[in-house]
Amino acid sequence: MEYTSIVLIKQVPDTKNITGDVMKEDGTVNRASLPAIFNPDDLNALEMSLSIREIFGGTVKVITMGPPWSSEILRESLYRGADDVIQLSDKRFAGADTLATAYTLSKAIKKSGKFDFIFCGRQAIDGDTAQVGPQVAAKLDIPQVTFVEKIEQIDNYSITVRRSIEGGYEIIETNLPVLLTIMGTANEPRYPSCKLMMKYKKAKSIAEIERENNLSDEKIKNLSKELERKKLLIKTWKVEDIDIDSSDCGSNGSPTRVAKAENVQLISSEIKKVEPNIKDIRGLITELVSDHILG
Repeated sequence: MEYTSIVLIKQVPDTKNITGDVMKEDGTVNRASLPAIFNPDDLNALEMSLSIREIFGGTVKVITMGPPWSSEILRESLYRGADDVIQLSDKRFAGADTLATAYTLSKAIKKSGKFDFIFCGRQAIDGDTAQVGPQVAAKLDIPQVTFVEKIEQIDNYSITVRRSIEGGYEIIETNLPVLLTIMGTANEPRYPSCKLMMKYKKAKSIAEIERENNLSDEKIKNLSKELERKKLLIKTWKVEDIDIDSSDCGSNGSPTRVAKAENVQLISSEIKKVEPNIKDIRGLITELVSDHILG
């Protein structure tokens, strides 16, 4: 039996560079001022979907919501083996909290057609909420299993997975369709394929085409048709394409508000030098154990 998988991915700011200086007045991150990367756990989600396709056949469709330049991670998904990619890019999606994000994604999933699996990373490194995946499942009214480490078995219309919990794991069986959030320890994401990179390196989204310098509407239309003919057009969906009200998405549909953002600098109060000899190392270990830093 072949399966259709949808993978929800996100382009995130490199959190090593986030400070209060890159926060906007409304408490959201000024993403344009930071280098962007593929959310790490989402790579594990993509890898799991590709592994299922290799065993059972089927298709892997990837969806992301973000600014025009988020198409970069969609190209990377194609390089790794995704069959189809969709970009949700509209200024009216901007400033969304997890609730508005989940609502928008759920509407896009419904439009994209029938599916068996939805894969998400455990959480995104920019928000660390781990809420979007479960909220999408709730919006779609389907089962969900979070913190998945391993797929134990897939049997026609059911799946058995191993889920990480504090101090151990649990085995869960559920029916399809299902949403799974995947741990970063679940697998080792594959590298992009050189062959697929050559095939899709010129793939562009409509949002990217629209941002190119001084292109007329006619030029944009012709270029889009040419890319579509070559199967290099990354579909871009806006508010109207997924049949939602703009008041329910983006900042308008987000009840969450950031009251305050500030820089916090951690300064070490004590620096201790340990010589590289057995006596000093043993002393350090004894001290760390007594302070309950090491168990």
